[in-house]
Amino acid sequence: MADTALRRLPAALIDLSARPAALPATSGPGSAQPSEWLRVQPPAARFIFQGPAGARAAAAAAWGVGFSDEPCRAVVKGDRATLWLGPDEYLLLDTAAAGGAAAATASGMTRAGDTEAAIETTLGQALTGIPHSLVNVGHRQFALQLRGPYAATILNGACPLDLDLAEFPVGMCTRTVFAKADIVLWRTERETFHVEVWRSFAAYVTGLLDEIAREFEPPGSR
Repeated sequence: MADTALRRLPAALIDLSARPAALPATSGPGSAQPSEWLRVQPPAARFIFQGPAGARAAAAAAWGVGFSDEPCRAVVKGDRATLWLGPDEYLLLDTAAAGGAAAATASGMTRAGDTEAAIETTLGQALTGIPHSLVNVGHRQFALQLRGPYAATILNGACPLDLDLAEFPVGMCTRTVFAKADIVLWRTERETFHVEVWRSFAAYVTGLLDEIAREFEPPGSR
């Protein structure tokens, strides 16, 4: 069980999230307006859960979100989500667990341990006597959000997946790579992606994303 701990945003990202990062809109109906394309998400509670169908049923009752039987799909309810990572393996996310309102302080820190401990206790009680694994990985990784008409193209600059909407629809999630970094990629909306990244790869991933995105910036914008 995790101690009450400070969840710190990777230092390399604090300035990146604050600086302007607008890309031009594409033409045509339904195209997005210029907006911030890369955002660091606030700290969240994160757990890797492994267990068979019986364990998933017991966990779902306590967690409040179901577990997809369909591979590579996410189930979302309120501030919580369950992402399929592999047979009997799921990533549990609670975006409201860190700091109550899920907002980072000015120093980039949020106290998340108390709520994480409560989640672990609730799930542990529901799963008493049932074989399973529940590992708190909130200290290990953080999340980025990519949005806008170029989001898929920017990701494809270093991710080998086919991110065409027909092949990677809204709600799909999977483990994959971004260049040399392991990530979890989840399409939350048509032009929005949630990317889970290990903290040790923070500067590498955000730096590479920024480099790829330069292709789409208006001339003279830097």
